Amino acid sequence: MLAGSEGGVEKWAILASFINTAKLQDIDPRHYLTDVIERIVSGRTKINQLHMLLPWNWKAERDSSLAKLAA
Repeated sequence: MLAGSEGGVEKWAILASFINTAKLQDIDPRHYLTDVIERIVSGRTKINQLHMLLPWNWKAERDSSLAKLAA
């Protein structure tokens, strides 16, 4: 009803799933989604690497990068 169509509802459900999964991983959803979209649009993440953008993999990569910077 609020999404305008069945397809719209499905898109909102997918977005809500990403947002809530990010929250469950203690990730700021805005930061996560911004980075993921930038990586996809820029081509930094290739199609065979999309699994690395799942919230738990994204967080592990970010934490690893931060640990290297701190060392």
